[in-house]
Amino acid sequence: MVETLLNIGIDDTDSEVFGCTTHVAARIVVHLDGKDGIRFLDYPLLVRLNPNIPWKTRGNGAVSIRIAVDESKIGLDEVKEIVLSTVRSLSDLNSPRSDPAIVFLNRVPQKGDLLHSFYLRVLRSMVSPIEALDVAEKVGASCSFLKTSKVGVVGALASAGAVFDDYTYELLSYRVKENYGKPRMIDRESVYSMDKAVSDNTFNNIDPETGRILITPHGRDPVLFGIRGETPQAVYEAFKLVKAEEEIECWCIFKTNQGTDAHFPDKPLAIGNIKKYDSVIVEGEVVEKRIIQGGHVIILLSQGGERVFCAFYSPTGSLRKAASELEPGDLVRVYGGVKEHKGLLTINAEKMEVLEIRERLVKTSPLCPKCGRRCKNLGLRQGFICERCQESIMEPQIIKLERGLRKGFPYLPPERAHRHLTKPLKRYGREKHGFDANGFISQWHFP
Repeated sequence: MVETLLNIGIDDTDSEVFGCTTHVAARIVVHLDGKDGIRFLDYPLLVRLNPNIPWKTRGNGAVSIRIAVDESKIGLDEVKEIVLSTVRSLSDLNSPRSDPAIVFLNRVPQKGDLLHSFYLRVLRSMVSPIEALDVAEKVGASCSFLKTSKVGVVGALASAGAVFDDYTYELLSYRVKENYGKPRMIDRESVYSMDKAVSDNTFNNIDPETGRILITPHGRDPVLFGIRGETPQAVYEAFKLVKAEEEIECWCIFKTNQGTDAHFPDKPLAIGNIKKYDSVIVEGEVVEKRIIQGGHVIILLSQGGERVFCAFYSPTGSLRKAASELEPGDLVRVYGGVKEHKGLLTINAEKMEVLEIRERLVKTSPLCPKCGRRCKNLGLRQGFICERCQESIMEPQIIKLERGLRKGFPYLPPERAHRHLTKPLKRYGREKHGFDANGFISQWHFP
């Protein structure tokens, strides 16, 4: 038996009011799995790309489906037509924000090759469709478009080029069409019970500060709820504990780069090299801190003569609080997305680490050496006196204030403010590397 490898990348099928690229992928899985001559090489990949792109719809997610095809049993053209017809039937072709693209390759990427390097660029910066089409030609990808602008080719090709340094899984369940736009109906108590039972191997189910349920989206898209976790078995077991109070059309388990911080580069960038819409890491010294209306914290970071503003917005909660405790002279590492504010590049902070904490010394009235009571200040250059013992002391006491910051600790926003790619604290030390050799669990999609 000779099999042909087929790597299918899909993006931009949805708009702000309809559709979902993962839903398209789930329906393709249903059509292809079980067909004679088709073997899935991995779970479908849900590939989150640069979250700072302004024209993204929701989570800037694309998908890659990787299969082996025995052409003695089913033709490649038939497989491609199943994919294209499914994308066509489930895309929002009436929206100017939707521009579906599908790429087909007869290879999977290898770490460091052109295809994988393209994925990393799209993950961390802004890439044009012209650049994507050039790379597609070089790697031998065939591209199909349902509309004319070809914007979707960027994400479609990037998903086909994804190689995950770390990965998680998400089980996504979908609603029947007549329920789109209606309030999502799941039993809230079952979600709290699920989180309590399986929280060791799942994440971002409940916001611990507010009790807010995080597994349900809020838009008109087909997703009913999604469970994120460390293994396919973990998300499947969690899914079974959630009581849906409406019909589920289908569900599917995806392997994904969510919860991995994959959008950040391997090392900090020089401030002078950052560009608008990049996801970056920068290190520098705090030279100024301001707390502005709304409680937002703005710090000015200096590095080698270059300076950049970093914004810690109020919804980032504990991250903003940590930033409010910074002082000039502290050294920090800031992770975030680069936006433009009043003509200046600003990093919207998503995470922070404190590298060095400047010692903070203050002068205060000394203690009486006889009785230990705090002395009274007699005024400028007049020293201090103990009102009980009449002991005179000329010099103030200098004490070091506790700063309340921890060196090396990753400060994050609360879970309700996490982006899809944000790595939660509970995942630190649980990173996975390399291909999961355990294969598929017995039931990884429905129907």
